Amino acid sequence: MAFFLGANPLQPIVNFLEYVIQSLNSVTHNYGWSLILLAVMVKLVFWPLNTFQFKSISKMQALQPRMKALQAKYKNDKERLQQETMALYKETGVNPFASCLPLLLQLPILYSVYGAITSNCSHFAQATWGWIGTAIAHASPALGSFNPRCLGEPTSLPTHVLATSLLLPDYFLLALYVVSMYFSVILSSPALDDQQRQQQRIMAFVSPVMIAFIGRFWPSALILYWLTFNVLTMGQQYFLMRRYAPLRQAAAAPVLAETDAQATAALAGAAPRTNGAGRSQRRRRGSRR
Repeated sequence: MAFFLGANPLQPIVNFLEYVIQSLNSVTHNYGWSLILLAVMVKLVFWPLNTFQFKSISKMQALQPRMKALQAKYKNDKERLQQETMALYKETGVNPFASCLPLLLQLPILYSVYGAITSNCSHFAQATWGWIGTAIAHASPALGSFNPRCLGEPTSLPTHVLATSLLLPDYFLLALYVVSMYFSVILSSPALDDQQRQQQRIMAFVSPVMIAFIGRFWPSALILYWLTFNVLTMGQQYFLMRRYAPLRQAAAAPVLAETDAQATAALAGAAPRTNGAGRSQRRRRGSRR
């Protein structure tokens, strides 16, 4: 029983990624470039799912005006609102949970990459890439000491603004990732109205701040992998926005047409009442005369 309680369900993925990283390193002879190549490989694997996610988000955003209309119509009847919402999803073929699938699948990969890095602490503690581990990094301002648990409790390594190895945090690399995440959220799916733009701005600010706070203790190797993956994701988003712009406009067209029709009907319904009121007033004036 203790074996199952202590078992890591992601260990098979960790072992596989560790094998892939070591295989790539035997070719590149650099763990940094090996992680960059790993990010490229993972992005290629997830490309179809991310495309599916983009289409799902676009369809969901196009339905927002109709969703708001339902919420206003059934604001006092939650059960009816839920029924009408599900009917709308069924009618348009939209799955509200489809956009979450790629994220749910990518998180275990990210955790497994971290596990593969910490499983090879001694290697990454001596690994360098770019400015990481160079004389410039050693000369950067010192921030204190850091104790990577994978090296054991007694071990304490000095930390700098620029990492002296891929095992230690690199705050310049983290800043690059935070900036990339901001633009990644902005490019995730263009907003159709002011409310969606406002929500997108909030997410674009909150998400990078959270990552900056919790990521200050992450190995620069993990940040390098994640930054590469995020840059590739932004490239994919830009490609999808250009390729599927007609599809996005077509999905939004029926919603906008329906909204315009409702507005026209409301105006048309108000006009006869105004004209009728004018005629009745003229009749009353004539009878008085």
